[in-house]
Amino acid sequence: MSDLLERLRGRGWRMTSQRRVVAEVLAGDHVHLTADEVHALAVQRLPEISRATVYNALGELVLLGEVIEVSTDGRAKRYDPNAHHPHQHLVCSQCGTVRDVHPTGNLLADLPAEERFGFTVSQVEVTYRGLCPTCS
Repeated sequence: MSDLLERLRGRGWRMTSQRRVVAEVLAGDHVHLTADEVHALAVQRLPEISRATVYNALGELVLLGEVIEVSTDGRAKRYDPNAHHPHQHLVCSQCGTVRDVHPTGNLLADLPAEERFGFTVSQVEVTYRGLCPTCS
């Protein structure tokens, strides 16, 4: 069983067949699927699942904090189930491939006090951009 499915069961999320399929599609490492990609994969497992059901399930998962919505340069939002492990993203500027990366150091501590302008910073989001090996 995937980490996401285990977390959802632990929270008591009502696991309909449609919701289960959406959670199963999001299982794995480096998963950053668009809603349309989630729907296409879900249809392979459960042909009667509607696009609206997929969008609703993804919205609920984001509200629960079990999935992160990732936006990259105006492209379609992507859904990342790696919500409970701090990480950043590496994005191919050409094809849009997204990979999770775990830089060393403390990105929050690396922001000098004079650059915080009095903000109390609670979260850091860094996106590394470049070309993947296929596009290079």
